[in-house]
Amino acid sequence: MKKELEKTYDPKQIEDKIYHNWTEKGYFHAEVNPNKKPFTIVMPPPNITGQLHMGHALDNTMQDILIRFKRMQGFEALWQAGTDHASIATEAKIVEKLKEEGTSKEELGREGFLKRAWEWKEEYGGRIISQLKKLGSSCDWERERFTMDEGCSEAVKEVFVKLYDKKLIYKGSRLVNWCPVCNTSISDAEVEHEEKAGHFWHIKYPVMEDGKPSKTNFLEFATTRPETMLGDTAVAVNPEDERYRYLKGKTVWLPIAEREIPVIEDSYVDMEFGTGVVKITPAHDPNDFEVGKRHNLPEINIMNDDATINENGGKYAGLDRYEARKKIVEELDSLGLLGKIEDHSHNVGTCYRCHSVVEPLIKEQWFVKMDEMIKPASEAVKKGELKLIPERMDKIYFNWTDNIRDWCISRQLWWGHRIPAWYCGDCGEVIVAKEEPKVCPKCGKAHLRQDEDTLDTWFSSALWPFSTLGWPNETPEYKYFYPTDVLVTGYDIIFFWVIRMVFSAFEHTGKAPFNTVMFHGLVRDSLGRKMSKSLGNGIDPLEIIDKYGADALRFTLITGNAPGNDMRFYNERVEASRNFANKVWNASRFIMMNLDAAEVPANIELSDLTPADKWILSRANKLSAEMTENMDAFELGIAVQKVYDFIWEEFCDWYIEMVKPRLYSDTDKTKAAALFTLKTVLINMLKLLHPFMPFVTEEIYQALRENEPNEAVKAAMEESIMISTWPKFKAEWDFAKEEAEVALIKEAVKSIRAVRTDMNVPPSRKAKVIVVADKEEVRKVFTEGEKFFASLSYAGEVAVQADKAGIDENAVSAVISQAVIYMPFSDLVDIDKEIERLLKEHKRLEGEIARSNGMLNNEKFVSKAPEAKINEEKEKLAKYTEMMKQVEEQLGRLKKN
Repeated sequence: MKKELEKTYDPKQIEDKIYHNWTEKGYFHAEVNPNKKPFTIVMPPPNITGQLHMGHALDNTMQDILIRFKRMQGFEALWQAGTDHASIATEAKIVEKLKEEGTSKEELGREGFLKRAWEWKEEYGGRIISQLKKLGSSCDWERERFTMDEGCSEAVKEVFVKLYDKKLIYKGSRLVNWCPVCNTSISDAEVEHEEKAGHFWHIKYPVMEDGKPSKTNFLEFATTRPETMLGDTAVAVNPEDERYRYLKGKTVWLPIAEREIPVIEDSYVDMEFGTGVVKITPAHDPNDFEVGKRHNLPEINIMNDDATINENGGKYAGLDRYEARKKIVEELDSLGLLGKIEDHSHNVGTCYRCHSVVEPLIKEQWFVKMDEMIKPASEAVKKGELKLIPERMDKIYFNWTDNIRDWCISRQLWWGHRIPAWYCGDCGEVIVAKEEPKVCPKCGKAHLRQDEDTLDTWFSSALWPFSTLGWPNETPEYKYFYPTDVLVTGYDIIFFWVIRMVFSAFEHTGKAPFNTVMFHGLVRDSLGRKMSKSLGNGIDPLEIIDKYGADALRFTLITGNAPGNDMRFYNERVEASRNFANKVWNASRFIMMNLDAAEVPANIELSDLTPADKWILSRANKLSAEMTENMDAFELGIAVQKVYDFIWEEFCDWYIEMVKPRLYSDTDKTKAAALFTLKTVLINMLKLLHPFMPFVTEEIYQALRENEPNEAVKAAMEESIMISTWPKFKAEWDFAKEEAEVALIKEAVKSIRAVRTDMNVPPSRKAKVIVVADKEEVRKVFTEGEKFFASLSYAGEVAVQADKAGIDENAVSAVISQAVIYMPFSDLVDIDKEIERLLKEHKRLEGEIARSNGMLNNEKFVSKAPEAKINEEKEKLAKYTEMMKQVEEQLGRLKKN
């Protein structure tokens, strides 16, 4: 039974059906296969709270393109899928839900809360996976993992215990990012910096003289957070700063807190910035914390977990941080210690989940010691073991590795991997183990309590490339698919996830987790703004898919895309992509209708092909080689542009038009060659396009396969385009001579069309075309290609000759590289009608010229009208005069004919 393509391409009718067939047939599944080379991509695991956004759509489209390409190349291609438990985001969602129900996590208790969390995960956790499937993602869903599944949890415990035993994990008090709303420490990755309007408050600290605060000698500085002065333990100046040499060894009076603090010298202070004086608050600023360590300064925490002032704030205790700020500024003003106040916009760290301002606080937390562990991650990029694309990412990468601090890995949450540490209530021993101990190994008592905190989500996702493959066990999958090949991710998380995976992989497997990291940019709105809820400029990919189809969205996201560069999203671009899908569909329908009406040979002798056939085969052949090179170099945007240009211009607009006269003739002996070429190039074209537009290419391919009358040919065709063979360059299809010949004919056609356009000649008006070339080989090109040359150049007749003999002197000409094209003027223009039109134009111009002359010769107009108006009228007169000259020249020429 024949499978006909519908007249109109409708993605809604085919995409879900095709995707279901792919998954049902197991085409996405990869197995350990010693006969094939593996190619592995691990999906950056989306949060189970997540909903597909344009960033996800771009990231997963790029991964899908690569995995489909490698699958077609014959690799055992694994795209490892999975989701992340997202501690903070998920817990916040569940807490919000409980609040709506009139209860809380505390009322449920830890076990009750975790039961609800797992129920929530089962209900909502797979939402983003189903959305990725709508995009066409060909992940191995049979191997889908979750960061808190049994295997991944086993890996987390293995790593924690191993690092603790090596003294690379420790518990201590250090400065962390603290969210006062979520009530947990958060990683750098979870801090979003937002531009906020604020102030620089200039404050004066009296210098201590004779044991008393001076009333005339002050150290002045500026701060954006006056409330933190309650925790100041020093003021600092640069040791090279001559202005403050006299203060060496002295102290200043800390007003409001009413205590003395030392003046210290530290090169951290920038002499050129402000007054060259900096207040030092080790408990509330990361840079001050490091300065404090160097100078053995005390650390005074003045803030509670909810960002209210604690007992160290004296009379301000209990006030919210911003209320305290207001009152402190007022008191400083009343004491005469407040200088000028400057408006100042600056980046403020906020929690990515609740968007409250994050406070740097000193907390007792669990940390990973980074100074030694980071070295292999840095060396891998320097030595080229790990390649970052684009190369400019190296600088950003090294900036982070060279300035790394110990990593805070504990979170004050219940959802997540609970820290495998127990405390003995009798002797205080700390026991770190993979399994819960029965008794304390030190005192033998059973009074044990597990640490309440959970691990940073990034701690488990740092193990993702190998934990998903069964590590710490030496599974066949781990040995075969690891290390993975490429990671595709946004440049905005280079500091956080990518580097953590790299140093974790070297520490635990001795290898880089992947050989290449391909960074893509952000998808911005049409104005170039980052998409966000606050701006309300987000675009839902699912809505785009529903309206235009997944192929159109994918094609839009990858067109013009360059590694590391942001892109702007316009609906007009999606419409253009849909139009391209329609172009491919309609061209395929046309070809298939002609294939149905004739017998197409399974193979053909190259000698039976015309120059036009060889030209398109050669162009398609080179395209496959160029695209392969681009794809291997991760130049996906360049590759997709090449296949687009080839399909739209060379195949559809040129070759199909070239062969139409042969297809419509039952006596043309080259018809079979034309049909063979059309079918061959169409199939190769669909294969090259498939990674980018998987659905429309599969639907057309299936129609071609089902309609194939030759059973042997049909049996040789793969049952799906996604498991078909990627086109390879064939030396026998390299027809350089024919490419040059057709390029010459195309040049002639374009020149003819340009002339006709300039003269407003409609396509329906045929004209004789005379090609004059002194070289016999050039004349032969036009003679052999006469049939399609005539069709493409709207020629009623084509003549090819060595000289201008017999050509009318009024013939219109067009010069090309190796010939001159002539067309009789009378063939292009109906002379009587054109004379009539020009006479009317002549009369109109006479009137315009008379009117302009009349105004410019009118003294009243010239004396009173603005100069600009007079100049405008002069310009009109000059324009009309020039137009009149051209009309008269054309009339004179036509009347001679």
